[in-house]
Amino acid sequence: MGSTAKKTRVIFHVDMNSFYASVEIAHHPEWKGMPLAIAGKAEERHGIIVTSSYEARKMGVRTTMTVREARLKCPQLIVKHPDFELYRTTSDQLFKMLKTYTPLVEKASIDEGYMDVSHLIPLIDPLKLAKELQRRIFCQLHLPCSIGIAPNKFLAKTASNMKKPMGLTVLRKRELSEKLWPLPIGEMHGVGPKSEERFHKAGIQTVGDLAKHEPGEIAEWFGVPGKRLLERANGIDDRAVDPEAWDRYKSIGHSITLARDTKSDAIIRQTFDGLSKKLESKIKLEHVVCYEITVMIRYQDWKTVTRHMSSIQPIRSKREIMDDALDLFYKHWSGGAVRLLGVTLSSFQPVSLSTKQLDLFSYQDDARNEPLINLIDRINEKFGDGAIRQAGSLIDQRKNSLPVDD
Repeated sequence: MGSTAKKTRVIFHVDMNSFYASVEIAHHPEWKGMPLAIAGKAEERHGIIVTSSYEARKMGVRTTMTVREARLKCPQLIVKHPDFELYRTTSDQLFKMLKTYTPLVEKASIDEGYMDVSHLIPLIDPLKLAKELQRRIFCQLHLPCSIGIAPNKFLAKTASNMKKPMGLTVLRKRELSEKLWPLPIGEMHGVGPKSEERFHKAGIQTVGDLAKHEPGEIAEWFGVPGKRLLERANGIDDRAVDPEAWDRYKSIGHSITLARDTKSDAIIRQTFDGLSKKLESKIKLEHVVCYEITVMIRYQDWKTVTRHMSSIQPIRSKREIMDDALDLFYKHWSGGAVRLLGVTLSSFQPVSLSTKQLDLFSYQDDARNEPLINLIDRINEKFGDGAIRQAGSLIDQRKNSLPVDD
């Protein structure tokens, strides 16, 4: 006789603690217990801190500080340039381990993922299983992690953030008023700085304020995203753990065979501009950002060169794509006549999960340009692509007109 009772879901959110720094310490045991920071352009005083060990954090080292500022806080700080290949390899080992417990593993980023372990619960207590998994990760990979245990993905993610490092936290729906609702609204997963500001203006200061608010008003003020956040605040999240989510978009690319072989800087730049524009449209449509970019150069003699780079920052705009593509191109261009150019994006992550670390020399420009960029996007969406553009793109177009096609 089959049971009609609703199956209890048990979801783990495994979140690696200070992943880049922890991986480096695992491969440099002599650094254990010492303050360590990972920074872009670590050899330069104005390099930006990407992450740091907990020992460094205790000394006041924070993400987005310059190396110089961090060393003023912590003179004994060890600064290391990021090793993306090592981090990717370690991440692959981690997720391979998680899949030995259940095939229902969803990679959310390089250092965090969800596991649906519901089918294992009749055999083992979830807290005991989480302790075993945490111990195995630490013993075999020498990495600390926090694990959130809950009936859905949102609550599991929230739980894993409640205790770090090496935390194990259970968050049940009946505990929302005690554990979740007192949190400031800005600490709720899915609420960014802009949303936080809008919630504050609406008189919503805590997650509990949102949970108890009139649904109609939230929908009117914040649309579908606000309605979804209201459900999350009340512990409602029916999303399944999706093992295919990470690999759904392995790469997005465009290439063009030029009308004639060329060494013209203007034509090369305009070609990359067109390719970058198409790629920006695609990743916006999919609501993802990327962390890797590959450039392909085919010369007059059909010799083909491909080069790629990884980025600490999420890449999402045409300007970011074009800047990185041109940087790669000029580093590896032989100076010979070019027959074909291509750009491919990979290592994707949903926009909702990505964060952009501030760059010391561009954050003011980013902040100043963002309202303009958003306005241009809205006008183009309403009246058609290209209805309004920044003057710089028109100047580039006048210099040398060249159609860009796939």
